[in-house]
Order: sequence, then structure tokens, then C-alpha cells
Amino acid sequence: MSDTSAPTTGAKIAAEFLGTFVLVFGGCGSAIFAAKVISDETVNMGIGFLGVALAFGLTVLVMAYAVGHISGGHFNPAVTVGTAVAGRTAWKDVPTYIITQIVAASAAGAVLYWIASGKDGFDAVESGFASNGYGDRSPDGYSMLAALVAEIVLTAIFLYVILGSTDRRAPKGFAPLAIGLSLTLIHLVAIPITNTSVNPARSLGVAWFAGGEALGQVWLFIVAPLIGAIIAGASYKMLEPSVKAATREGFAPK
Repeated sequence: MSDTSAPTTGAKIAAEFLGTFVLVFGGCGSAIFAAKVISDETVNMGIGFLGVALAFGLTVLVMAYAVGHISGGHFNPAVTVGTAVAGRTAWKDVPTYIITQIVAASAAGAVLYWIASGKDGFDAVESGFASNGYGDRSPDGYSMLAALVAEIVLTAIFLYVILGSTDRRAPKGFAPLAIGLSLTLIHLVAIPITNTSVNPARSLGVAWFAGGEALGQVWLFIVAPLIGAIIAGASYKMLEPSVKAATREGFAPK
């Protein structure tokens, strides 16, 4: 008898779209609208780097609880590739997941652009529109090599947390909390370096609107997270040979 409770492909796509949309809308939206809000007394009343880091972590946390049981809660092409390398996601599902994530991130970027354009003087190119960058586009002037290393290492760390916390032997029900907190930590480290990507869809979703320089540098924020994810997925498999048979529903091979 077939398992009628298993999510359909359409349900998985819808869950990935919703989760990725909320991640980009909430995380990048906090950076665009709330990171710096100057009062009449010229005091910054915004949430700053800490607030933006928390926003990204909270979006992943809440959406992993909301729809993670449907699609696995990837919301990130690097997560999809990394879990596929680790044997948690079927390779046949990878293209569909990645396309869905990029479309959802771009849709969120479009909504953010529409809202931001409602303020006089807004310029997506001049503001950077929460896009990622290195060199002159790094928030604190870090080089391309520094950005590359940071994004590879931090994405690998993110994948290790995901793979470990979703293992069947890990405490049940806490994976979204661990994943969300790890993404917060990653942003606390990397916002001054690259504005933090670790997610090609998040980078592309706003780069379309930030213009030429952002699009010219976005390659790094596609390549580096994928390298980090592949390293983590492959090394986690070697570190724990039995992990393929000890996974929870959501990241289990299909």
C-alpha cells in the first residue's frame, strides 16, 4: 500500500517557494528597511548588524518549523546540493528545488524593490539593496579572497549543523532551532565581510535589482557556497559512514 501521507512534488515545491520567499523577504528586508533608521535627532534607531543577523536566523527557524516537514526546509541551493552529496536528498529533485528557490528569492526581491521604491530618493544601485560584495562592495572593505574563504567556510559550517541536527540520533524537534541559531551566528561573523550570503538564491534574488556591480560579483556568492556545501556533504559522509541509514524524514534519500 502506498504512503498517502507523503508530500507530493507540488507540495514540496510550494513549501520551498514559501520558505525561500520568507527568508529573503525577512532577512534582506530587515537589512534594507530596518538596519539603519535615522531619527530627527540624527540618532540611528535601526536594528544594526545584530538585528539583521537575528532576522535571517529567525526566518529559517520559523519556516523550518512551518514547512520543513513537507520539503525538508532547504530554502537554499547550497543546502540542496550539500544534502544531495551527503545522500539526504535525491539528485533527481535537485534541479527542481534550485529553480524554485531562485524564483522565490527573485520574487521576494521584486516585492522588496516595489516597497522600497515607495520612499522618495530610493536608489537600489546606490543603496546596495542588501546585495553581497567584496572589495569596494564589502561592508568593511574585505578582498575577494577573504570573501571567498569566508563564504566557503561558513557555508560548510552551516551544512554540518544541518546534517548533524537532522540526524535521526540527534534530539528530536530541535533541528530548526539549531539551524536558525547557526545562521544567526554566521551572519554575525560575515556581515562586515560580504553582507553574508551562504545562499546563492538569496544573493541572486536582490542582485538583479542592485545592478551591474552586484551582478558582476554575484558569481562568488554562487560558487563559494556550493563549494562549502559539497565539502561538508562529502566529509560528513566520510566522518559518519552510517549516517545515510540514520536520517529523519525530510532529508532522507527518496
